[in-house]
Amino acid sequence: MQTILRILFLSISFFFIGENIYSQKIYSTASKYEADITIHVVESKYEADLLVYKVDSKYSADGNEGLWYFVDSKYEADKKVYFSESKYDADLLIFFTDSKYEAEWRNREKIHLLY
Repeated sequence: MQTILRILFLSISFFFIGENIYSQKIYSTASKYEADITIHVVESKYEADLLVYKVDSKYSADGNEGLWYFVDSKYEADKKVYFSESKYDADLLIFFTDSKYEAEWRNREKIHLLY
């Protein structure tokens, strides 16, 4: 299931286009122990702590507002994340949005997780 989720996330990232003036460089790890935080993708934006929009450029990738660029190397990343199949194992619940203007923190108490 983890492999399917990774393939899905990588495939979807090619369809999203946008600017990343305030984005973060994210690396998806294969192991929970390599990650800085554990994330679960929820099916509804109302369940999410953070609404995430995937951008297509890593230039000027900084900030903490839900604009993410997925990098191929953990050494390029601002944060290393592990995608959990269970929301109960996750530190952060996210929802991928289709619009960069919807990217935002819904639960600002967890904002420190991505600094």
